Amino acid sequence: MSQQLPGIVDRVELTEVLVVVPARNEERLLPRCLQALQDAADRLAAERPGVAVRVVVVLDRCSDGSAEIVAGWPGVVVVVSDHGRVGTARALGVDHGLGVSPVPPPGVWIGSTDADSAVPPDWLLTQLRYADEGVDLVLGTVRPDPAELPDPVVRRWLNRHDLADGHPHVHAANLGVRADIYRAVGGFAGVDVHEDVFLAAAVRGAGGRVVSTGASPVLTSARVTGRTPGGMAGYLSDLAESDDPRWELTFDRVG
Repeated sequence: MSQQLPGIVDRVELTEVLVVVPARNEERLLPRCLQALQDAADRLAAERPGVAVRVVVVLDRCSDGSAEIVAGWPGVVVVVSDHGRVGTARALGVDHGLGVSPVPPPGVWIGSTDADSAVPPDWLLTQLRYADEGVDLVLGTVRPDPAELPDPVVRRWLNRHDLADGHPHVHAANLGVRADIYRAVGGFAGVDVHEDVFLAAAVRGAGGRVVSTGASPVLTSARVTGRTPGGMAGYLSDLAESDDPRWELTFDRVG
């Protein structure tokens, strides 16, 4: 970090990962998400047995069978929200996992993904490798599920997105942050969209060390009818209907 953030203690070895997953009516894709997280946790346990993993799923205005699916998944903690804002749902999940103290327990890393997404098996290992190097915020990439889009739209999306190290994108579906940094900058904003972008800007503004990596991309739903306004689904819908070059990178530069 270029400056000491307020309330931050000296770095300690990471001992726990808290993964937060907001969900709204995701009964179809939740099993894939949870299995992928279990695979990532198992991979982490095999290589770093001293790091515990906890998963918190925030059911935000769910009216389908999502609650039943999560209840049948051992070790997953459920938080119920009626706010209808993804930023608030993420923040509630973090607060539940960390407690409401302004100073979280030392040695905790927060991983963020989405219920319609599937992390790769090395997802947690990648984030913690960066954390071990002193990184405060890890920004990863996503790839839309090619099974849900026509090939021309998939190619158009890939042509318009930089998926290498140093990319300009911010995705809450593939993000990790030190818990003390998260608390120090105010956490996820209670907004309908772009809570990830606001968090990244806050960490950068406070002098935190941020890395954008192309490693461990997350597979995400390519549906064109979304849960939040201005999100991935809306972008893909417009991209599928337009060849206008003005669409290039607009989604990921803002959220």
